[in-house]
Amino acid sequence: MKTLIQHQHANVIPFPYDRSCITTGIVHIGVGNFHRAHEEYYTNQLLSDPSQQKWGICGIALLAGDKSLYSALKQQDNIYTLTVCGRDNRDIAYEIGSLKELIWGMENPDAVIHKIAHPEIKIITLTITEGGYNIDKASGNFILETPAVQHDLKNPDTPQTVFGFVAAGLRKRMKAHQGPVTILSCDNLQHNGNTARKAFCSFIAAQDSELADWVNTNVTFPNSMVDRITPAVTPADIERLNRRNGVEDAAPVYCEDFIQWVIEDNFIAGRPDWEKVGVEFTTDVSAYENMKLSLLNASHSMLAYPAFLAGYRKVDDAVHDKRFARYLQQFMDTDITPYVPAPGHTDLTQYKQTLLERFGNRSVSDQLSRLCSDGASKIPVYIMPNLIQMIRDKADLRRVSFFTAAYRHYLKYQQDDKDNIYEVNDPWLTETDWIQIREENPLAFLALSPFKSTPLQRDEGFVTNYLQLVSALKEKGVVEVLETILQ
Repeated sequence: MKTLIQHQHANVIPFPYDRSCITTGIVHIGVGNFHRAHEEYYTNQLLSDPSQQKWGICGIALLAGDKSLYSALKQQDNIYTLTVCGRDNRDIAYEIGSLKELIWGMENPDAVIHKIAHPEIKIITLTITEGGYNIDKASGNFILETPAVQHDLKNPDTPQTVFGFVAAGLRKRMKAHQGPVTILSCDNLQHNGNTARKAFCSFIAAQDSELADWVNTNVTFPNSMVDRITPAVTPADIERLNRRNGVEDAAPVYCEDFIQWVIEDNFIAGRPDWEKVGVEFTTDVSAYENMKLSLLNASHSMLAYPAFLAGYRKVDDAVHDKRFARYLQQFMDTDITPYVPAPGHTDLTQYKQTLLERFGNRSVSDQLSRLCSDGASKIPVYIMPNLIQMIRDKADLRRVSFFTAAYRHYLKYQQDDKDNIYEVNDPWLTETDWIQIREENPLAFLALSPFKSTPLQRDEGFVTNYLQLVSALKEKGVVEVLETILQ
């Protein structure tokens, strides 16, 4: 096994601890770029404290598509570089050593189950995406009927889903009396701990009543709020980052310089002292969640579809277009601020200004395609809660109607205003959704599953705005329509 190769003039800050002294106390499921730029970064900073060296991380990959990343990390002993891109154009690269172990479930499923059950593991963290919790958007219930879930319910010893693997590990843990554990979601969901509890407890209750009783008293599910913009890494990025950092890294990550993690302090089996490296612990993360999801994540979605249709491919390029910057500022100030109380000592005006600076960070240059993907999972979480309140209050709906019309245009025509063809990546849209998308009557689109939390067709003001904008986008294009909205 070779490790990360650093050349003579490498420009990387090495991890400041003896990795052989680190033991594993955390299992993380979903070892993607965000996790490696966020939880691994915080933990890497913490492990230099000798009292915290039992909190190394064992990463678990469960999907077939994880093979290439798994192979890349394994060949370099799970060490990788993280380049933090400053808004001042100063980048800092770190060698990350906190990912002590890595298991690919498709190659070694028994090892996953054994690791979850191991007595040294006190926390299971998750980044399985907003849609990965398998919750029905309309009812709020866990979907038991999917084929993979049904397989795991009937075959508890050969799981395929994250729910089956966690249940099998917890069952083994229960039978061996290995003690309680915390499951901590790190996904962009409001009340993500409550969502994780709903998903895992629903699955376990349907599979094993004895284990369900054990989980009720031996597993906690804190809510958390996570924040760090982390783009996808292309082959060209790998070459660029390695050349800049003077290393040979098959799995580098890069991210912005802003980072935040707020967690409910509800860890039944103990936790790292993450507060030593900047994590904030609280009794209630609700206000932080609301602020971040309603301003950052919603603004990302509001920008993504119209900017992509206008021909932009990078977030920073779109935000440096003053029209799109003004559109986001109006959305945050007029549409969202009335519904977002500032948590703690947060200066909301400064927070919004910082968001625009982060979006415009030329060093990060995030992909709009990443923000466009998986809208069916994002919209119910980021857009709908505040839209429901705006409709109730008879607020100005022009910008949200514009967003809705742009989302339809993006899905239906799959060609931008510069005649570029693109592919849609929205895996949680159903067959019924696609029938409604293809309908010529734009009102059919308002019955799409992402909008099911409120009957948009019944609000005359929203429908009037939306229908006008659907026609205008087709006739005039995004930029001309946006200019009329800004007036």
